[in-house]
Amino acid sequence: MVRKKRYYTATEAATALGISKQTLLRYESRGVFPKAHRNHLNRWREYTEGDIQTLQKLMGR
Repeated sequence: MVRKKRYYTATEAATALGISKQTLLRYESRGVFPKAHRNHLNRWREYTEGDIQTLQKLMGR
């Protein structure tokens, strides 16, 4: 059985990081965080578990 990759929305990622969605987007726009992967159909930001772990390291958590 192949497991489908799970993506998190910006709101879910921000909650996991303990910050607001607005702060997450601001950090991305200022270059503090790397640009998020975008869904090719609706252009929404998508985050993986690995992305969230990377962002936590950048925050020093």
